[in-house]
Amino acid sequence: MLALPLGAQQRAVSRAEDAPGRVRRYIDIVAKGEALQGSVISVLAVRAGGDTVVAYGSGQRMIPASNTKLVTTGLALHELGPDYRFETRIGCSGRIEDGVLKGDVYIIGGGDPTIGTKDTAATPLQTLFARWKKYLSDAGIRRIEGRVIGDGRYFDGPLESDSWAYQDLGTYYGTGGNGLSFYRNILDVQVAAGAKVGDPVKVTPSYPELPWMQYGSLARTSAKGTGDKLYLFNTDLAPVAEMRGTFAIDRQPKKEECSNKFGAMTCAHYFRNYLEKNGIPTGGIADVDPEGRLRSDVFQAVGTPADSIRILGSTLSPVLREIAKITNDRSDNFYAETLFRALSRVGKGSADYLTARDAEAAAFRRMGLDPAQVRIVDGSGLARDNWISPDFMCRFLRRMMDSPSFGDYAASLSSPGQPGSYATRLQNEAKDLKERILYKSGSMEGVRCYSGYIIPTDGGKEDTIVFSVMVNNCLSPSWKHLPVIDKIIALIAMEN
Repeated sequence: MLALPLGAQQRAVSRAEDAPGRVRRYIDIVAKGEALQGSVISVLAVRAGGDTVVAYGSGQRMIPASNTKLVTTGLALHELGPDYRFETRIGCSGRIEDGVLKGDVYIIGGGDPTIGTKDTAATPLQTLFARWKKYLSDAGIRRIEGRVIGDGRYFDGPLESDSWAYQDLGTYYGTGGNGLSFYRNILDVQVAAGAKVGDPVKVTPSYPELPWMQYGSLARTSAKGTGDKLYLFNTDLAPVAEMRGTFAIDRQPKKEECSNKFGAMTCAHYFRNYLEKNGIPTGGIADVDPEGRLRSDVFQAVGTPADSIRILGSTLSPVLREIAKITNDRSDNFYAETLFRALSRVGKGSADYLTARDAEAAAFRRMGLDPAQVRIVDGSGLARDNWISPDFMCRFLRRMMDSPSFGDYAASLSSPGQPGSYATRLQNEAKDLKERILYKSGSMEGVRCYSGYIIPTDGGKEDTIVFSVMVNNCLSPSWKHLPVIDKIIALIAMEN
């Protein structure tokens, strides 16, 4: 193993803090400056061979935000393998007589997060539905007397982590889900300001259509310059959603991405529509509620799932390496939560969040890491209950260098200057320096974190720098503090 024993790494960190180099001297200066005033700063950069480049409060426990996804994607690739695929099965209950299914069709989710998405790696929805329909046709089914049922029981337990903030639950990044999803469980809502301050905001749900939902709105048009402060409030306990908050009068109409708590029902609805349009009538739709009962689209209990389901066929998701790449590129919370829970479902037989935390702890132990040194309660980093020190993050990143999946893991990371959220990072630095940095960002209010690898200009694997720069309680505007953090990372890269 490349990683030092605990005592040796602690001694190396201590020596680095006793004899500061140029990176440490810069951190000492900016830590007292206006950009990071009042912030908690924690930094560690070590070579894979063991030498410490810089250490500054590296054992401090920090809120990591989306740096958590580095752990989630890494563990998923290491434990499940980069070629792992999620399976969705199509089955039926009852019997088939003269082309009529006297029973129900089941879409049995296996955690595939890509169903109905526009990601290039995903199977186009019409192609996927055509395959599912063929399974029915090959079985001789020309009409369905029962329902099309979305079955998401593969992921048991609540849809979301109980550590997420209440107002986040209605957003696209806090949607959560069970084992069967649709369109990343996002609900697109068109919003527009009213004619004058105080008028209702115009709120129009657009895609996907959720005919069972009851929508309301308390949102009001606010004064010029007050921005977009709209939040959808909803739950999987009832088909009711209400938009709250304000939308500035000078804002242009836009699409708000909110959460859809009924992914399995939505998938059944759209597949049922596809079947109807392609000559297979059905008797309606249903899903399986959290209590394990069938629930129709008017949200009435209609019995229990069949004891015996005949599997007619299945489809597979993109391979895990592609899903991990999307997860880190887009910092996709929904995909990250899927990986977090899938690791538990495969390893522990349950995807409940409490079990998932135990499964992750077990995975850390198998990697030679002490789970007592970290607290992770979700897969995406949305929870503020998470804490990771740069010391632990660097230990994990170094362990990943010895994983058979490391090539795919490294390929899931981005470099400053690449399109998207990294386009303006380290913009004053040389291209060859930026290309040697592979990292992931993490941000939420008051939190800025960057962790990853710096490839050496010369030398071998042992010369690769593993680093983690974490800042909490950062209250200055981003145009002040981001250049400072960029400079810290650039100075670390210059050591290699």
